Amino acid sequence: MPHPYTRERAAQGVETALKFLEGRWKLVILFHLFGGQVLRFSDLERAIPGVSQKMLIQQLRQLEKDGIVRRIVHHQVPPKVEYGLTEWGQALCPALDALLTWAARREGGDGAQEPQTPPEFSGSA
Repeated sequence: MPHPYTRERAAQGVETALKFLEGRWKLVILFHLFGGQVLRFSDLERAIPGVSQKMLIQQLRQLEKDGIVRRIVHHQVPPKVEYGLTEWGQALCPALDALLTWAARREGGDGAQEPQTPPEFSGSA
């Protein structure tokens, strides 16, 4: 059943959704965690070489606060902390897959062509 959005309500809804994802590294973090991946902080740090430790911590904390990422603490010595997506975070996969497909059309030239092999992100890394 379609949502009864007005243009104003739709724009407001998109703005709200994008606030969850704003930040230079959040989308990159999400792509590394899609498909049920659970990664240690050091794994994420290695996977995203351009991010500083401080920024990675900030982005993960924001994603955790927003309910997109879960932090798993294993009480052991040395301490072990892992990150994974919540169910709500994993639900972003189809939307981001659609965004990749949309962007690939642009790479085809004037935006009217479909890419030869559209990139697909199944969410199962």
